[in-house]
Amino acid sequence: MTGLADHAGMRHGMELGADDYLPKPFTIDGLYAAVDARLKKAHTVRQEAEKKLSDLRDNLSLMLPHELRTPLNGLLAYGEILRSDAANLGPAEVAEMGQVIHESAKRLERLVENFLIYAQLELIGTDPQKVAAMRNKQTFSPAGLIEERARLQAEMARRPEDLALQVEDHPVRISAEYLARIVDELVQNSFKFSQTGARVSVALTNSGGAVSLVVGDHGRGFSTEHITRVGAYMQFDRKLHEQQGLGLGLSIAKRLTELHGGTLDIDSTRGGSTTVTVKLPKDLGDSEVQP
Repeated sequence: MTGLADHAGMRHGMELGADDYLPKPFTIDGLYAAVDARLKKAHTVRQEAEKKLSDLRDNLSLMLPHELRTPLNGLLAYGEILRSDAANLGPAEVAEMGQVIHESAKRLERLVENFLIYAQLELIGTDPQKVAAMRNKQTFSPAGLIEERARLQAEMARRPEDLALQVEDHPVRISAEYLARIVDELVQNSFKFSQTGARVSVALTNSGGAVSLVVGDHGRGFSTEHITRVGAYMQFDRKLHEQQGLGLGLSIAKRLTELHGGTLDIDSTRGGSTTVTVKLPKDLGDSEVQP
């Protein structure tokens, strides 16, 4: 409460941390209304936070048991068969079981890796020096790397014929390691959420002051609500569709992009196409650049 009723005084008061601003003279009804409005706002914020926490708990309780048990079941079951009945198994059967064990182990490895890298990125984001060091790295010829990672994801999805590549070579301000991670996560998602025969496109273009990585598919799509709720440990319509992972892939790609001073945008329609556009700063153009 203050006698400084002009805009400059009000701005100064709000900058000092005030939740509301009452110039004198004021009425008791005005005071009650201001306090009531603040209480209602605080209640709304608390409800939203509790809803997000509840959604997080629900997603973790649904995902974690499934994501941990599924690959472990494959490892344990086929490992037990090989241990107890190896003498009665033919080479083809052993090879088939070995393939299942390998795939189960890779799925578990990816689960652990994504958890660790997400935690690492959250820690890096709190340290300005580490963020600056990340932004000082550069990939001079990203086209070959992007093509290699995209083709690898297509092979893993057993859909190499569905991949369409159009990549131009433009230096980009991000390390090869982190660029590969972004490509892996986005392309894998496109194959995961689209059907065999549907094209998955990957393009790298020069767009003004940035280099754009664009990954598109014609699959399940996102609703507007789902796009706004993209985050760690978040999956959508899991009861309707089988999914793998903790919902970390898109969050990791988004966080990596933002830490490098870029943006990640999703353009999607439910049941239609999805296009993810990552814009990253161009090359530094100075002698301090580290490959």
